[in-house]
Amino acid sequence: MSLTDVSSQTRRLPRLPKLSRTAWTLGIALPVYGAISALTLMDVGRLPRFRFDPQPLIESGVAIQVHVAAALTTLAIGIYLMMAPKGFTLHRTFGWAWVISMAITAGSSFFIMTLFQNFWSPIHALSAWTLIGLPVGIAAVRRRNVKKHRQEMTNMFVGGMVVAGLFTLLPGRMMWHVFFAI
Repeated sequence: MSLTDVSSQTRRLPRLPKLSRTAWTLGIALPVYGAISALTLMDVGRLPRFRFDPQPLIESGVAIQVHVAAALTTLAIGIYLMMAPKGFTLHRTFGWAWVISMAITAGSSFFIMTLFQNFWSPIHALSAWTLIGLPVGIAAVRRRNVKKHRQEMTNMFVGGMVVAGLFTLLPGRMMWHVFFAI
């Protein structure tokens, strides 16, 4: 084997798998959530215990109650839709119920301004994105573009329900007080 043979053979490193948008979203959101939660809990100095106390939710305003009810409905329907067979009448029926409950969840968030007191917070951008993305996902499936429909709806479920839902459970927020005791 000559020197020219060796130099012409370049070593290629194995290529890392391409990550989906969902994987990137979860890969960034989960460590951020964990870090914020850990720092907050270290500041308090005690570990939380799971318990359910609906009192903070009962004492909250109507906008928050509507938002939470719609979000829980959207989450339940979304979990079913992710696991159930696609394309059948039941999927379409539950899909429309999911779209309506997701629109109510996103729309009702604009009436909740507890984070920045009388002004919208950056999380409201996610609500605006959702209200734009819902028609895009519906239009995709009407055009028979199932791949785009799946991507849009999955991204809305992960971003709007899983990631946003996790951040409602940050220590000190209302949903934290509903589900955890310190």
